Amino acid sequence: MQKNDAQEIAEIRKTLKEMLVKDLALEDIKPEDIKDDAVLFGEGLGLDSLDAVEIVVLLQRNFGLEVKDMENRKDIFYSIDSLAKYVHENRKKT
Repeated sequence: MQKNDAQEIAEIRKTLKEMLVKDLALEDIKPEDIKDDAVLFGEGLGLDSLDAVEIVVLLQRNFGLEVKDMENRKDIFYSIDSLAKYVHENRKKT
């Protein structure tokens, strides 16, 4: 039985939050503390450009995604929700 899109996106959001907390060593933050629409960079979660590069690596490693032209794709990295939708639409289906 195939999951619907909303369930898949919810699972991707959960995975992304866990990845960010673990792989970016976000201290004092639990995955469930990160809101789906919270801004990831700057005033939001406080991530920086080095974190953005790490996220690209994590997307490649965990979802088989290549993010090219990162500078013009800032919309993807706005929030967990925007990242999850990008992953859902672009990952290699297995």
